[in-house]
Amino acid sequence: MFKMKMLKEFKEFIMRGNVMDMAVGVIIGGAFTAIVTSLTEDILSPFLGLFGGKNFDSLTANFAGVTLYYGKFLTAILNFLIIALVIFLLVKGINKIMSIGKKKEEEPEPTTKVCPFCCSEIDIKATRCPHCTSEVPEVIES
Repeated sequence: MFKMKMLKEFKEFIMRGNVMDMAVGVIIGGAFTAIVTSLTEDILSPFLGLFGGKNFDSLTANFAGVTLYYGKFLTAILNFLIIALVIFLLVKGINKIMSIGKKKEEEPEPTTKVCPFCCSEIDIKATRCPHCTSEVPEVIES
């Protein structure tokens, strides 16, 4: 009985929308990572090598018999920055494309105004401020 209840709860957990969405996101993210990594390593890095002429991977330092491969670390940082820039530009471009053809939402009519005497927020239709009892001029529509 306990196993059946636990199995049912597990099934409900797995079938929730957010868990399924996350699983799809992870799978697509993995595929997208391969694309961006290929773009960085196979296209952008060699292209940057034309200008720099230096491969950072071969940079090392020896301290007390320990070899530090700081060039590989510099390459990883550079790859991260390139990937981050590419993803930023892709997302920016996709957002721009998605916004084309969308109507801009009109701002809703204001429902409140500010009392010019006590600076309290009051109903738009009020003629007297409930806080300071001053007469409040009507809002002029433009």
